[in-house]
Amino acid sequence: MTAASHRPIIGLIGFGAFGRLMARHLRAHCDLLAHDSATELAAEEGVTFTDLATAAACRIVVLAVPVDRFETVIAALRPHLRRGAVVVDVGSVKLVPARAMLAGLPPDVEIVGTHPLFGPQSARDGIAGLKLALCPIRGRAAFRIGAFLRHALRLRVVLTTPEAHDRDMAVAQGLTHLIAAVLVRMEPLPSRMTTRSFDLLMQAVGMVRHDPPGVFDAIERANPYAAGVRAQFLELTAEMGRALEHPV
Repeated sequence: MTAASHRPIIGLIGFGAFGRLMARHLRAHCDLLAHDSATELAAEEGVTFTDLATAAACRIVVLAVPVDRFETVIAALRPHLRRGAVVVDVGSVKLVPARAMLAGLPPDVEIVGTHPLFGPQSARDGIAGLKLALCPIRGRAAFRIGAFLRHALRLRVVLTTPEAHDRDMAVAQGLTHLIAAVLVRMEPLPSRMTTRSFDLLMQAVGMVRHDPPGVFDAIERANPYAAGVRAQFLELTAEMGRALEHPV
């Protein structure tokens, strides 16, 4: 806590699109110390940019980095974590980050996995009522964080485990991004003579089409259940194609 304001201080590691989204909604409730490996970062209201050691020494540390950088980032921040700190991740997959944090973080650090089930596009009109998956991994901090997310940010918190999360997201997120990627490659698509269902489908495509490539890779490659779901979907698609070509 700061001596002057008694506001909590959160260390934010990573300040990409989602780091900025978090900052916009958290700065009314806490002070933010952010660190990012980018050489130049645009000023952000309510955020103080700092070095890794300072951000990692906060009572709560949020990791908003790509899953393929997780082990490297954990190794870098480990020496600077205080005893009893709470480390939170916000990635699209949960098993891989959970295992990396359990293996790489000191045993006296609490660990919470989260996945906001929205992004900058779907949150442009606000986040109240949107869903967030919450995974208690080590310690009791997840329940305090869940209460804050419900009452202060008015999010719908879904308590789950990393395994259950990844199983569901392999379908709910994996197929959404796969279908969107295919439709983008089929462009140009009709825009004037369309149905309501097609318009809704294109709205879904619009929500994910500008995601960084690392997001798609994490969803499709880092989720251990995504390959099986993808294979089943593609096989059923091929089966339907064969049935249409050779009706009984």
